Amino acid sequence: MTRRFFRILTACLCVALPAAAASGPLPAAARPAPGGYAALPRPQQAMLDDLERRTFRWFWDSADPETGLVPDHYPGPSFSSIAAVGFGLTAYGVGVERGYITREQAIGRTLATLRFFHDAPQNGSEDGASGYHGFFYHFLDMHTGKREGHWTELSSVDTTLLLGGVLFAESYYDRDTPQEREIRRLADAIYRRVDWPWMQPRRPLIGMGWTPGGGFIPADWKGYNEGMLIYVLALGSPTHPVGAAAWKAWTATNDRSWGTFEGRTFLNFAPLFGHQYSETWIDFRGIRDAWSRAHGLDYFENSRRATLSQRDYAIANPGHWTGYGRDVWGLTASNGPGDFVVKGDAGKRRFYGYAARGAGLDDITDDGTIAPTAAAGSIAFAPQIVVPALMAMKRRYGQWIYDRYGFVDAFDPSFRLKASLRTGKLVPGMGWVDTEQLGIDQGPIVLMIENWRSGFVWKVMKRNPYIRRGLRRAGFTGGWLARPVPQP
Repeated sequence: MTRRFFRILTACLCVALPAAAASGPLPAAARPAPGGYAALPRPQQAMLDDLERRTFRWFWDSADPETGLVPDHYPGPSFSSIAAVGFGLTAYGVGVERGYITREQAIGRTLATLRFFHDAPQNGSEDGASGYHGFFYHFLDMHTGKREGHWTELSSVDTTLLLGGVLFAESYYDRDTPQEREIRRLADAIYRRVDWPWMQPRRPLIGMGWTPGGGFIPADWKGYNEGMLIYVLALGSPTHPVGAAAWKAWTATNDRSWGTFEGRTFLNFAPLFGHQYSETWIDFRGIRDAWSRAHGLDYFENSRRATLSQRDYAIANPGHWTGYGRDVWGLTASNGPGDFVVKGDAGKRRFYGYAARGAGLDDITDDGTIAPTAAAGSIAFAPQIVVPALMAMKRRYGQWIYDRYGFVDAFDPSFRLKASLRTGKLVPGMGWVDTEQLGIDQGPIVLMIENWRSGFVWKVMKRNPYIRRGLRRAGFTGGWLARPVPQP
């Protein structure tokens, strides 16, 4: 599956499974270290500091300063990914808090971005628009800001990831200055314009997308996946909300993916990005909807179990891939060496280009390609296993996979075929390594490191009235939702 079409078609591959008892407590060695970041040895702190700064720099250097458009992949020529823009808008706030840039610099870049999306043409034409009905095309031309091509869809999930950054900006820039007031006005207008019910051709579910030539894509967001944030924002809209039945419909098939994988019982979604994207902006610790109350856990705990099970899968290494182990693991959507079938002593092995790699009850797609974002973007869920993994990957492979922007998107020590590659390069004696980073993989790294260190993004988003309204309409109760809105 190509990068271009993957997010058109992503949906949970559900397998009917009986409900099982919740997993027991973790052994002490697998629990997060008391004190978090502050308790880490200095070399580990230094490594995370460096990774966070370099990954932030990817967004700052790659974005067009005039429009705020962020490329899908960089370095090198690329179209813009609107989801990457959402991660970038949020990363600029992290940059301010960490001292990488000034607040004034972040305001300037954020204003440029919001002005572009506020004013970008919205209509039903094939080539003359950036969006329609408040939604935006998945990919935009980096120069014109309009639809990249007829192959790219008006995307509900990528618009939602963009809106994650838009709403972050609305809540973060809260000072009474002309520029920050304009940020809040533009952000509010962009969000209010989205016509969520229009994206419901098969109500109460929300559709995946639309194209001028083909109409609505024949697939809906249904079952546990990265679509969680779509429903929260659609339910929270003050202008075009969906009905409350939408959330119940989205969770109706969850039990099909509830079961035990690698010794842990949880709601499965094989690629780790499905656990990371919504939780980048929303802190699900201690808040529960009807489904999670019935199953005795919150979605944060569910993501923790998913992360631990991926590491256990790598230790078991049923595919006998090179390098897998307790400190080298992580499957998610990422680049890969390409579509090849290689014959060897172990039989035929299939490799992929861009693909949604993962391991769980719902699916196992594994060709030996490790994506560092799978671990790094899960640091808030399971720091005790993530930090050693990041240290080990950098120590073992760093000269090939760690550059000025942090970890490259992916690497595959099992791929040794001398072939013409579309992306990346072959390193003799090591395997395939990517030569670029992807915005949708860089985003969870920088934002989740910061969430683990300080809870910064989560704290900002807890102040957003639309997030709170959406969660409540979905039936979430308890935890921070039961407390007054935190002050900045």
